[in-house]
Amino acid sequence: MKNNRNIIEDALLSGKSIDELIKIKMKEEIKDAFKKVSTKFERKKIHNLKLVPKNEIFGKNTVFKKFNKQNNTISYINGIQAEALIGLDNLTREKLLRGDIEVFSTDNAFVKFEYCETIIRS
Repeated sequence: MKNNRNIIEDALLSGKSIDELIKIKMKEEIKDAFKKVSTKFERKKIHNLKLVPKNEIFGKNTVFKKFNKQNNTISYINGIQAEALIGLDNLTREKLLRGDIEVFSTDNAFVKFEYCETIIRS
């Protein structure tokens, strides 16, 4: 807090106009934005549910395998669809978020966590 206050005091005492100070601040923010954009991205598949960030478990980049009991078919669904299959069963949802279970069942299907594909900045 003191460091930030000293920076503000130095800027105000430098004799520059407000417009000049705003331009300097905008240039710094643009440099920071370009640094973030220029970093490389790496896609990584996480197969262990406990290592997946909680906000990504029920996202579109998470893959679950669904076995239909009636038709004996296997299909792949994303995390959004898996959460919809859980419905109002909050206990199952919480167990998945904690990583206690990787498989749950519904009336006509078994659903198993496969992997989550995340993007990591390098």
